[in-house]
Amino acid sequence: MFRLTPIRAAIAALVLAALAGWASFGGYLAREMVAEIAVLAILALALDLVAGFGGMVSLAHGAIMGVGAYGYALANQAGLPPWPAALVGMAAATLTGTAIGAVSARLTGVFFLMATLAFGQMIWALTFRADALGGDNGLGGIARPPLPFLDSGDPLVFALYALVLAAGCLAVCVAVLRSRFGQRFEAVHDNPDRAAALGIAPERIRAQGFAISSMIAGAAGVLAAQHMQFVSPELMVWTASGEVLVVLILGGIGSLSGAVIGAAGFVLLKYWAADWTDHWHLAIGALLIVVVLAGERGLSGLLEGRRDA
Repeated sequence: MFRLTPIRAAIAALVLAALAGWASFGGYLAREMVAEIAVLAILALALDLVAGFGGMVSLAHGAIMGVGAYGYALANQAGLPPWPAALVGMAAATLTGTAIGAVSARLTGVFFLMATLAFGQMIWALTFRADALGGDNGLGGIARPPLPFLDSGDPLVFALYALVLAAGCLAVCVAVLRSRFGQRFEAVHDNPDRAAALGIAPERIRAQGFAISSMIAGAAGVLAAQHMQFVSPELMVWTASGEVLVVLILGGIGSLSGAVIGAAGFVLLKYWAADWTDHWHLAIGALLIVVVLAGERGLSGLLEGRRDA
């Protein structure tokens, strides 16, 4: 049964608290970066749920996040208030993920990877060519949600709101993995034949896990649309899914806390390296190689190892 160890919980809490402090005392750029980190962390949590605990490495999660963002944007522009529109966006992402999972759950390894890549590219192509969705120009004029006694248009308020959502998604992932379903989900990953012998249907459990992960990816898409107040097919390019996979490996796959620390490290390093060179990907790649060679447990694993030492 999954258990969020005290050190992993402390790592996630400290990173979120540090980001909240940075947003509170930093300037406009710091607050925008914190919101970007929160979006990326939520998407990485969604991917960690299926890749780290279900063994399903997906290259469709960027597209699923984009579906959530477009669902929110279209519902909002149709006249729905932001909060009901957010539910529409998450429902659209969940339904999309359910369909992808139903078809792909019977596949494993590289075949699953390529199937999700194909689905992601199909979603991107349809969105790019759909005039009703703005085509390659995207959709703008998206509203942010009203908050009690606060102005969500304030960058600081929105950054803190985004961190609260990231913490909430982390709690949801923990609850899912601790549930009876989570135990079955991990059992299918560890030994699908034994799980089937115990009466667990591996394909159905994998498809359900992918649907739950897609709901969380939809939350990332809704938050991204609220943050940028604009959506475009760029959200759905397959490299967006590849980027979040890099974030997860960097932070530590299969730990949940790795999604948070990986997102923070990725965005901070990206902006720092971009001040020095246009080829900031080289800095990300170099750090990723160092982290993997250091033990294949990511930044979260390195911190745990240092603490245990």
